[in-house]
Amino acid sequence: MAILIRNARVLTMARGPRPRRGAALRELGIVEQGDVIIERERIVAVGQSLSMPPALRVIEADGRVLMPGFVDCHTHACWAGDRLGEWELRLKGATYQEILAAGGGIMSTVRAVREASQVQLAGALAARLEVMLRHGTTTAEVKSGYGLSTEDELKMLRAIREAGEEWEGTAVPTALLGHAIDPAQPGFVQQTIRRTLPAVHEEFPEVAVDAFCEQGAWSADDATLLLQHAGALGHPLRIHADQFTSQGMVARAIGMKAVSIDHLEASTPEDLARLAASSTFGVILPCCGLNLDGRYAKARQLVDAGGLLAMATNFNPGSAPTPSMPMAIALAVRFCGLSPAEAIAAGTINAATLLGLRDRGAVAPGQRADLILLRHTDERMLAYEIGGNPVDAVICGGRLVPPVEVFR
Repeated sequence: MAILIRNARVLTMARGPRPRRGAALRELGIVEQGDVIIERERIVAVGQSLSMPPALRVIEADGRVLMPGFVDCHTHACWAGDRLGEWELRLKGATYQEILAAGGGIMSTVRAVREASQVQLAGALAARLEVMLRHGTTTAEVKSGYGLSTEDELKMLRAIREAGEEWEGTAVPTALLGHAIDPAQPGFVQQTIRRTLPAVHEEFPEVAVDAFCEQGAWSADDATLLLQHAGALGHPLRIHADQFTSQGMVARAIGMKAVSIDHLEASTPEDLARLAASSTFGVILPCCGLNLDGRYAKARQLVDAGGLLAMATNFNPGSAPTPSMPMAIALAVRFCGLSPAEAIAAGTINAATLLGLRDRGAVAPGQRADLILLRHTDERMLAYEIGGNPVDAVICGGRLVPPVEVFR
C-alpha cells in the first residue's frame, strides 16, 4: 500500500551539493505544507497538494516536521556486559584513561564479549537497534572491536550482520581491529595485521577498517601500519583520533585518504584546518563530552573553514551510553558551535554520504523512504529540547514502524 504524508513541514535536504560543506550545511530545503508519496521502499513524489493515487494510506502531519531518518555513523552498539561499576569509579574521580590502564574500560567489555555467543551478541544488538529506531535512527553503523582476537572479531561482525538482517533499518558493520592493546597477547599488533585482518578481509571484503589512536591504545605508528595494510586490501579506512590527546594521526589519516577522522576533541587548530581542506569527514561525538569530561570538538572551526562534517552518538557502554541522535544534536548545538540546521544535516545527509549510502539522507523522489515525523512543527526544537523522544512516527524502508497510535 502506498503512503501519503500530507501537510508537513518537509526538510527535503534536496537542494545544494552532496555532501554539504560550509554554508550549504545550513540549507535544509524546506517545503511548507508539503506532501510526500511513498510506494514500496521509495519516495516517488514530493510537493504541495499532490493528487492521491488509489489504495493510499494517508498520514495527516498537521504542520509537523517530516525529515530524513537519522544516520548514526559511529556506534559501538554491539557489546555484552555493562560498565556500571566503572561508571561509579568515575563518579568518584577516576579518569577514563586510568580505568583503561588498570585493565578496565574497553578490556572489561572485551572479556564479556569473549564469553558471549554470537547469538547472544546479535540478540543484544537487535534490542538496541530497536530502541535507536524508536528515536529516529533508520541507519546505524556498528563497530566490532571488543573481541581483540581473530575469532572474536569475526564473531562480532557476524553478530552485527545477523542482527542487521532482522532489523527494519540498515546496520552497516565496521571492523574496529585497532581498538585496545591486549596485554595478554605478545605481539598483538602484528597478530592483528597478519592474522585478524586477512581473516576479516576474506569474509567481509568491503567492510571499513578502523583504529583507536590514543595513549594507552594504538600508537600512531601502529595504527598507521594497520590502516596501510587494510587500504592495500581495498578496505575503506576510518580512525578514532584526538579524543584525549593529539598524537599526530590527523595528518596521517588525511594522507591515507581515510573516509573519516572521529572524535577531534583534542585536535589542534592546524590539524582542523588540514582536515577542512581535505576530502575526509570529521565526525564529532558530543555525547562523550557530556558523559566523560566536558570536552567537545571545535566543529564551528571545521565548518567555517569549509570542512566535511558528520555527527553521531558513539553509542557504547563506556563513554557514550545513549542511543539518541536528538540528544547528540542538542549537545552539538550547545557545545560544538553548530546551528540546529547544521547539526541536522551532519546527522542525516552528510552521515549517509560518509557511509557510502547515497540513496538516503534526503526527502526526494528515488530516495529510500527512511523518514521521521516529529511531534514538533519547528525543527529547531530538536536542538532546543533536552531529553525525551521528539519522534512521533518512523517510516523505514517505506513501512510504518509500530506503534501507530500517534497517527491522526
